Amino acid sequence: MTHREVHLLAIGAGPSNLALAVAIDETAPEDLARGTLLVERDDSVSWQRGMLLPEAQSQVSFLKDLVTLRNPKSRFSFINYLHSVGRLDDFINLGSFLPYRVELANYLQWAADSLSRVRVETSREVTSIEPRRTADGVVTGWLAHLADGETIGCRYLSVGMGRDPHVPEVFGGLRRDLLIHSTEYVPRIAAVPQDRPYRVAVVGGAQSAAEMFAAVQQDLPGCTPTMIMRSIGLNNYESSKFTNELYFPSFVDQFHAARPPARTQLLAEMHRSNYAGLAPGMLDTLYRQFYLDRLGGHRRLRMITMADVTGAVEDGGEVVLTLNDRMSGRTEELRVDLVLLGTGFVSAMPRMVRTLGDTLGLDSIQVTRHYRLVLDGPATGACYLQGVNEATHGIADSLLSVLAARSDEILQDLLAHRADVTPAAVIPALDTAPVPAPRSAESVPSIA
Repeated sequence: MTHREVHLLAIGAGPSNLALAVAIDETAPEDLARGTLLVERDDSVSWQRGMLLPEAQSQVSFLKDLVTLRNPKSRFSFINYLHSVGRLDDFINLGSFLPYRVELANYLQWAADSLSRVRVETSREVTSIEPRRTADGVVTGWLAHLADGETIGCRYLSVGMGRDPHVPEVFGGLRRDLLIHSTEYVPRIAAVPQDRPYRVAVVGGAQSAAEMFAAVQQDLPGCTPTMIMRSIGLNNYESSKFTNELYFPSFVDQFHAARPPARTQLLAEMHRSNYAGLAPGMLDTLYRQFYLDRLGGHRRLRMITMADVTGAVEDGGEVVLTLNDRMSGRTEELRVDLVLLGTGFVSAMPRMVRTLGDTLGLDSIQVTRHYRLVLDGPATGACYLQGVNEATHGIADSLLSVLAARSDEILQDLLAHRADVTPAAVIPALDTAPVPAPRSAESVPSIA
């Protein structure tokens, strides 16, 4: 077991923390930049790893990359990435603002590799975080525990690992090999043997469910897929240009200042612009699949609408789903070999953040306008939460749209906070030889 000290520890090397890393790498003072570390539990930097399907496109303009809306001249832009890998002409000729998802994932890895002062480490999983306090209770920083036993101490913390996948309680008793959430689809489906005609249930009525429904027909040739949803059917995203103005970074100020009832109305009305719809191209593709299936007389594809899954049990290697028809009230059983969940993410704060809040004695998790966790008492350290603040910062908070602007807001807040509290100790450089890990946060000297 070893221990290290850094100035800023960012948990998760996804778009949120990468945008912050780019802002720090470009503009932060030397000690902060050299003392910033991103840790990623996977073995590489990516984006929507489980849904990197070959033909899947982003629904967000390439101009909403890690940096362009903050610094259009930055070398970390998506355009510069295309130029550096020799594909700028091809992308321009494509005539689209929407890159392929795989392309964006490659861009994020390129950006991480291009950092000159900030460090990124992969295959480093943080299992827990605890506050560091002085004897009189002042929070001076944080101690992160990693899966390999190492601990990392920091004064500033940025949590950007996204929300926890939502697995409805009714599916909780199924064996892992019978159930795949969309966040794991690509690697998990590749491990499923293709030696029999699987009966597959796809649960959900939005983009991720639709993409899995289309993809599984190729990934498991000869399968019989059934799509199950609570809604009346599949719909397009609400994507008018007027609606999209609510995704502008400048709209965050208006949303944050709005009264709670107005925020609730805004989130409800914008639900179909992100969560409850499909991209027009995917909707057309699915309809054509159903049309051709009927035209050929196969009747292999099935869609069940207005249905709740009220039971899911294993029976002899099969999954027996109990479906309740919301119109008639009747129930039916559906036997399948595999369940794919396009059920999105838990709306609550991530489990790690909730646990940290309990350790801090917080009644609720709240952040300031600039994403800093609100603490009950005095603190010389700070924690920033990214991508989990829809309730206070709007529906764009978990999306790419505000990355560049948010990274600058967090950096400026961190610099202002740092200037208000003079550090009492010099932080060791990242390449300092590891020292034995302390037994607990109380035994770690303060870096505030």
